[in-house]
Amino acid sequence: MDKRVAVMGGTFDPIHLGHLVVAQEVADELGLDRVLFVPSGQPPHKQGAKVTAAELRAEMVRLAIADNPCFQLCLLELERPGPSYTYDTVRQLLDQGNYQELYFITGADAVLEILTWHRVRELLALCHFIAVTRPGFELEQLREVQGRLGTQLGQRIRPFTVPSLAISSSDIRARVARGKSIKYLVHPEVEKFIVNNNLYRF
Repeated sequence: MDKRVAVMGGTFDPIHLGHLVVAQEVADELGLDRVLFVPSGQPPHKQGAKVTAAELRAEMVRLAIADNPCFQLCLLELERPGPSYTYDTVRQLLDQGNYQELYFITGADAVLEILTWHRVRELLALCHFIAVTRPGFELEQLREVQGRLGTQLGQRIRPFTVPSLAISSSDIRARVARGKSIKYLVHPEVEKFIVNNNLYRF
């Protein structure tokens, strides 16, 4: 039974090497047994935005993490109807597993908006947040959010700096649309999958 587990949620449209570096760095630092990659089903913050079909995004995740025994694909949000709220996902994982510690990995920029998240105070009571920052990120913004949550909940958000990888899913989609190479930005199997399925060529 895995005791120390982190959830890495995201649209993963597509998953890229930056996601994998972050997950491995956090796993090493915290001594995690497992990192669960959870593709969003219906991301509440992207209502109305064009998002690649869930099964294609999930397959890209599967291909990207297949060679890492610490990483695992989790389809909870794709199997659950309705908006993909983090609270519901964490609650479901805790109901299903006997975890000693559960962490949620997300970007520090997303954490700055955490006060708008669904049932955020209950969520923070259930798991620790790893707020991933790049070198140079202004931590004062994060401290302000922590202060508004109060000492007990605020301390459950931990800033975590990773090597600066200027890679984003939106940039990868744009590069594909312009016919530019994405080699070394995504896992080679993900690159093949994008080409074979003619993704992002708007």
